[in-house]
Amino acid sequence: MADLRRTVAIVGVAESDEIGRIEKSNLQLHAEAAYNALEDAGLTMKDVNGLMTAGTSTINLGEYLGVQPMFTDTTAVGGSSFIIHIAHAMAAINAGYCDTVLVTHGEAGRSARSRMGMNASDPGPQYETPYGFIGAPINYAMAARRYMHIYGDDHTRQGLAEVAVSTRKWANMNPKAYMNDTPMSFDDYHDSRWISWPFHLFDCCLVTDAGGAYVITTAERARDLPKKPVYVLGAGEGHDHGILSQMTDMTRTWARKSGPAAMKMAGVTHDDIDLAMIYDSFTYTVLATLESLGFCGPGEAPDFVKGQRTAPGGDFALNTSGGGLSYTHSGMYGMFLVLEAVRQLRGETGERQLDNPKLSLVHGTGGSLSSTGTVILGVD
Repeated sequence: MADLRRTVAIVGVAESDEIGRIEKSNLQLHAEAAYNALEDAGLTMKDVNGLMTAGTSTINLGEYLGVQPMFTDTTAVGGSSFIIHIAHAMAAINAGYCDTVLVTHGEAGRSARSRMGMNASDPGPQYETPYGFIGAPINYAMAARRYMHIYGDDHTRQGLAEVAVSTRKWANMNPKAYMNDTPMSFDDYHDSRWISWPFHLFDCCLVTDAGGAYVITTAERARDLPKKPVYVLGAGEGHDHGILSQMTDMTRTWARKSGPAAMKMAGVTHDDIDLAMIYDSFTYTVLATLESLGFCGPGEAPDFVKGQRTAPGGDFALNTSGGGLSYTHSGMYGMFLVLEAVRQLRGETGERQLDNPKLSLVHGTGGSLSSTGTVILGVD
């Protein structure tokens, strides 16, 4: 197998002009983020010959942006899609299909005036919806309840609270975060209203409007561009079920496969990671992912995050943007994990900046804990 490490680099990242609740179309959010990311990279739309996104046709997107790509990819496996696109872009560039790939996301998750329903012939509507599985909070709550049953209610609850509170502390340091001016104490967490037991309000991600984009090009070209190149060192992806009822172990995700694959390709270990950007659709997603990635053993995640270890000043930097729980979450959040990782590695995150990070693990989850994508990013 060819060694693709450091053959490509992320050279530009950006959000849309506004994120939060802003009343803009999906395509407008895509376009704003695209132009902003290209500007960050020192490139223009004329430089783009590869186009990738999820949830939106690249035919419509290309027409809207004025791009006629030589390579196109609409891999859509939920929130992990934009992590997985990194590996697909790396493969396409190394195969010679294109040399500069624009990956965009735009979703009016909060203010959308219409929503497409699921196909009634799909497995979910047939076999789960009739029994009350009518949304992500319910599905993820079921998985969290299984974890509680195995490892203990109080033990798990404190772990969920640690994640929510520490993530909010990072958001309070991020001017772009939806909850940047709203502190959270442990009492605030425990006193927040129930959504789907065992989830309180603050166990659940935000619902916002947002766009994001990043640009990947060859390592050679990256060295001539304005910003510090962030190299792709390793990647892994996959999925093992669609509907939650077919998940064989609700306490472990496909991160158990994609994580080791990405780290093996990169030639790094857990101890080498300076920053972990882990999809936090729910607080439970973080606990299950930390264990599945191998940062700790089964049932050990609540102790792993204990004592605000993942908060500012802790020794395990996690979701330093404020995450999907407190920064933004438009629907498929994986894009924003990439943006923060790149900015941290380039030293551009202001008050929340880590001390000279060199390696970041970025991990996305999609569906009902169904799909995962893991990448390792690094700088010289």
